[in-house]
Amino acid sequence: MAESKLDLLQGTLDLMVLRTLAALGSLHGYGIARRIEQVSGDKVLLNQGTIYASLVRLQQRGWIAAEWGTSSNNRKAKFYSITKTGRKQLSENAANWQRLSDVMGRVLAMPEEGGTK
Repeated sequence: MAESKLDLLQGTLDLMVLRTLAALGSLHGYGIARRIEQVSGDKVLLNQGTIYASLVRLQQRGWIAAEWGTSSNNRKAKFYSITKTGRKQLSENAANWQRLSDVMGRVLAMPEEGGTK
């Protein structure tokens, strides 16, 4: 069960990471994960492996860039930022998710056979 949930989350997580970086600018992985959790009302809980797998994927695709810096607690950390290509991808993916969400809303709103919902 947990594995299928993660499969579903993978594409959405990449979109969440891109949106977070577009909204807040450069952040380290822990900061990205905490912000996504906060915005989701703690409905999305991310472990370190999950967020870093997404960051590696996004970096390999050229959608985010990374550079070393110092975190607020004075530790060396990799900070990620969205690239121009990443912003284009974010726009496309967000539009696709909105269309899918609209379709799912209509399908789920269909009345059940016999007229009861």
